[in-house]
Amino acid sequence: MAFAPVGPEASFFEVLDQHRASLLAALRRGGGEPADGGTRLASRFEDSVGLQMVPHCTRRKIKSDSPKSVKNFALILKILSIIYKLVQSNTHATKRDIYYTDSQLFGNQTVVDNIINDISCMLKVPRMSLHISSTSKGLIAGNLRYIEEDGTKVHCTCGTTAVAVPSNIQGIRNIITDAKFLLIVEKDATFQRLLDDNFCNRMSPCIMVTGKGVPDLNTRLLVKKLWDTFHIPVFTLVDADPHGIEIMCIYKYGSMAMSFEAHNLTVPAIRWLGLLPSDIKRLNIPRDTLIPLTKRDQMKLDSVLKRPYVTCQPFWRKEMEIMADSKMKAEIQALTFLSSDYLSRVYLPNKLKFGGWI
Repeated sequence: MAFAPVGPEASFFEVLDQHRASLLAALRRGGGEPADGGTRLASRFEDSVGLQMVPHCTRRKIKSDSPKSVKNFALILKILSIIYKLVQSNTHATKRDIYYTDSQLFGNQTVVDNIINDISCMLKVPRMSLHISSTSKGLIAGNLRYIEEDGTKVHCTCGTTAVAVPSNIQGIRNIITDAKFLLIVEKDATFQRLLDDNFCNRMSPCIMVTGKGVPDLNTRLLVKKLWDTFHIPVFTLVDADPHGIEIMCIYKYGSMAMSFEAHNLTVPAIRWLGLLPSDIKRLNIPRDTLIPLTKRDQMKLDSVLKRPYVTCQPFWRKEMEIMADSKMKAEIQALTFLSSDYLSRVYLPNKLKFGGWI
């Protein structure tokens, strides 16, 4: 993966190489200490892993004299029987397939999804070990090649067309890349705009991924696999709003719902590249392009500020406090006020060149 650029790009790659070296040094030193806290919750936070389920967490009880409990127990047994057949026959099914085996019994897809998560947690195995997959919604582009489980060779490009994230991340092999960094883009519209602006080619070699909003399991697994395999810097590009910050936290630290799989999903080395609330003032983005925080936004922001991982991210806290004080939020598209291609030609290149991440 040696790369020795010359000319103006040299300093850009030097900055990334220095950042990668610091990440590798942190890995060699080992993880951080668990965060202090006297209250026993369903999950605990460790800086080196993210949100993890604790051994003595809240349990749900099933009572034989409760009609609701009896139905829940029956649904669990129903899905366990399907899983048993899948494992025995060495075949796979999607969560949607399972729902349609008896849609009237299950009622809706969410019921199936929650039971599968409960079974995965109860058995302490990843969902793929249950032979259950889901259709990926994420996309990937850039300097990356790999072979899928069925032998299909996938060659992601730096052009205007992205590749769907594989549905079986554990099955991909022979992953090859010369990428110097991985950029996670919150929204599909921004991702497509960067592709149209030829961002991947101009900043090559790099990889771009989008989960199209809140990432699905496969997109998170892919980001984790790329980090574990190559240990290249991973950056996020999200809206300067509470929702974007929460999405970034899911990639970096995980979620309560999937805390039992934290080791397979979280990438604590992720850095916040943009859009930072402080960038709004620094770039003189007009106030009329900003959006007032709703009551729901303010509640979400307050919730994130109280989370344990924010205590070890003082720069993140400062950015969120700037947002709270201004009572305004901004979408990445607000940068188009400066110029239509400001994001791809000025904002991101300068951020990467001068280390403008936190």
